[in-house]
Amino acid sequence: QLQLVESGGGLVQPGGSLRLSCVASLKTLDYYAIGWFRQAPGKEREGVSCMSSSGGSTSYADSVKGRFTISRDNAKNTVYLQMNSLKPEDTAVYSCTASPPPYYGCRYYLDHGMEYRGKGTLVTVSS
Repeated sequence: QLQLVESGGGLVQPGGSLRLSCVASLKTLDYYAIGWFRQAPGKEREGVSCMSSSGGSTSYADSVKGRFTISRDNAKNTVYLQMNSLKPEDTAVYSCTASPPPYYGCRYYLDHGMEYRGKGTLVTVSS
């Protein structure tokens, strides 16, 4: 059973940056597609970003394109989300996600969710 543990959330001013990290419990993360989802208070969960197991394919929600970057370090079983130019509307609980093969494509995962999800870390963007 894959477990995912996020860290790096906190309070940041508008325009600031944060980097979220997610450590996986298994040393086979390189076989998994990975992603980040977020849920703001009173809103539905939203797919933010996804990366294929090879790293060759990525997708982003339109609301974060050009500001957020997903990456992975398979040697460390770790997934990252670099968030720049943060806005108050980015305030949410961010969760790391993953799905094993077969691969259905990042757009599919962002629309439908992924098989495993961590408990999340809170990001608050406020002055």
